[in-house]
Amino acid sequence: MTDTRAPERPTAPPAPPRRRHRLLVPLGLAVLLIVATLVLHAVDQPDPDERGFLSPVATGDDGGSRLAEALRAQGVPVRRETDVEAALRTARAAPGTLFVPAPDLVHPDTLAGLTALPPGSRLVLVDPSRRVLVELYAPAEPTTRRWATRAVPPDGGDETCRLPEALRAGTAAVDHQRYAGPDSADRCYGGALLRIPSGTEVVLVGASDPFRNDRIAEWGNEDLATGLLGGGRPLVWLDLPGPAPAPPRPTVTGERETGGPPTGRGPERTERPDRADPPRRDNPLWAAFPQWFWAILVQLAVAGLLVVLWRARRLGPPVAEPLPVTVRSAETVRGRARLYRRAGARDTVAATLRRAALDRLLPRLNLPPDTPDDEVAARIATDVGGDPEHVTDLLYGPEPGDDRELLALSRDLDTLTRTLAPHPSEGEPR
Repeated sequence: MTDTRAPERPTAPPAPPRRRHRLLVPLGLAVLLIVATLVLHAVDQPDPDERGFLSPVATGDDGGSRLAEALRAQGVPVRRETDVEAALRTARAAPGTLFVPAPDLVHPDTLAGLTALPPGSRLVLVDPSRRVLVELYAPAEPTTRRWATRAVPPDGGDETCRLPEALRAGTAAVDHQRYAGPDSADRCYGGALLRIPSGTEVVLVGASDPFRNDRIAEWGNEDLATGLLGGGRPLVWLDLPGPAPAPPRPTVTGERETGGPPTGRGPERTERPDRADPPRRDNPLWAAFPQWFWAILVQLAVAGLLVVLWRARRLGPPVAEPLPVTVRSAETVRGRARLYRRAGARDTVAATLRRAALDRLLPRLNLPPDTPDDEVAARIATDVGGDPEHVTDLLYGPEPGDDRELLALSRDLDTLTRTLAPHPSEGEPR
């Protein structure tokens, strides 16, 4: 019989799938490096909301005990106050210096009172925000902000510093936040230090480094901090442990100006505050652990995600790869057979054997792959002179119940294929 089928057209080999993990692993390492940099930068930056930040009694890295000791050694009386009203009462007793290291913790209704000091007083604010400057009615605004604090000389850019304290200190690590002010203001360190002259002169410092214990010994930080807060004037150090509460609100009781009893025309009225209290965002879980704990936790989570991606079996479709060594076919057959036997996969083995037999029989009988099962069985039974039902059961029957039935099925399929479609290397059927 002549084979009239059209020859199969050669198909181009499929393009190898892209190895996505080769791109994801370097990308993941880059993301890990960026995240680690951001986390370490956030941990390195001091948090003014933390207790002990620039406190004269705190000995930690972000504390100000070394600055307080240096001021006392110069003969400057240092008065620590933990309440805004008490600090204002002390500062208003005589001309002096009011030092506010965390101005964002002061209540908005109290900020305007910080400048109501005796003539000749000085108000020193560390890294005040735009909101603080607006509430303070200070003619200044923040401009550029750097990623990290930089040490610069006092004469930065085209401007000349006229503040004696900055000139004596020289180069200092103060360039973190810069400010713009009126022409009458003294600008030093490129605008990171701004002095606004008035009845109560306001000094804006763009970084906390010159006042901190871990940075005061660098460059001219100590000379700058002691010069701004010293000068022979008493110092009131406002050390707030947290956001300050709203000031007491005045009441109108209806009393006569002569001090008589209430008129009885109505109940006591309380004036409404112009501004609401700043929302408190205290998180007990966040405050229960230090910042370095959360930083390490984030880095471990990112590292774990990268390990999961790296150890994943595949990030795409299976890829055919050449074996690193030559394996004999008999060893491969035995190995797969042991795996099937260990898994008890008789159904898979039977389906594989039947599919392999049909792949050899159908082309031999010149039948297309979509030929119905009964027609295939009838054609094979006619050629071998067997029972069609037996052939149907052999090629399309149920799965074997045990290993003995599986072995019998394998032998019958082998005999059938050797009879109808023998391989040139198999010789005559036995």
